[in-house]
Amino acid sequence: MTAVEVAVRAHAALGEGPTWDSAADRLIWVDILGSRVHTYDPATGRRTVLATEQHVGAAKPRAGGGLVVNLRDGVGLYPPAASGASTGAGGPAGGPAPFRWLHHDPVPGRRANDAAVAPDGSLWCGTMRYDEAPGGGTLTRIAPDGTVRPLLDDVAVSNGTGWSPDGRRVYYVDSPTRRIDVFDLDDDRLPVNRRAFTTVEDGFPDGLTVDAQGGVWVALWDGGAVRRYTPDGALDRVVPLPVRRPTACAFGGTGRTDLYITTARTGLARPHPLSGSLLVVPGAGKGLPQPPFAG
Repeated sequence: MTAVEVAVRAHAALGEGPTWDSAADRLIWVDILGSRVHTYDPATGRRTVLATEQHVGAAKPRAGGGLVVNLRDGVGLYPPAASGASTGAGGPAGGPAPFRWLHHDPVPGRRANDAAVAPDGSLWCGTMRYDEAPGGGTLTRIAPDGTVRPLLDDVAVSNGTGWSPDGRRVYYVDSPTRRIDVFDLDDDRLPVNRRAFTTVEDGFPDGLTVDAQGGVWVALWDGGAVRRYTPDGALDRVVPLPVRRPTACAFGGTGRTDLYITTARTGLARPHPLSGSLLVVPGAGKGLPQPPFAG
């Protein structure tokens, strides 16, 4: 496996949610606490930054262009024109952009966290309390027309979500449990039969992605690594990282063979110089196509 490289040197407080936007051939990622959505085109080096209305847990491409964002007070939409301001090595964020709420659900003390687009084009979005209190977070399905379906209402830190290549299982992380759980999907594509897929002892499982062979890759907060597990839950690979707090990972680039990893600086007395940067492991594997939000 190729060594870890720096894709974008940055100082994100809480980098999260890397997603490959196939329509635009770019990577989308966020700085949650910085209220910024970043994009990066590895072919040209072009970067953009969009300032969001609130703390932003995740941003995903929409089928017709633009972004769906998981914000502190709910899920909102940006149109295609809201692509952010161009920047080189790191410039100011773009100004206000057109925005509308798709699902507005403010709860004092709660914010958005990770989110993922399901194979059917719906958004599965997580929340958590700022104090990370057990039971204060949720996992909710938002249909393209804005219809809301609660999935879980008693999580602490809702994090990584990903689907198996055949679309029959979904993996999910509530970080303080130190587990990756797996669900079957019923005829309505809703999660049932929850059970432990694997347990993590070194650090806390955070964001995850599933590769074309069904392997589950997970970033380990306070574990300084990304791990790959086989479809039966056996540890297969470990990618050591120079930073203590990787947050999430996703495949992107030509052929979706490069593994991008977001990282965080928040809470560290002495963060590594690369903490908060976007890292990449070229040729790490083969990722699945990531569907855009259908709304």
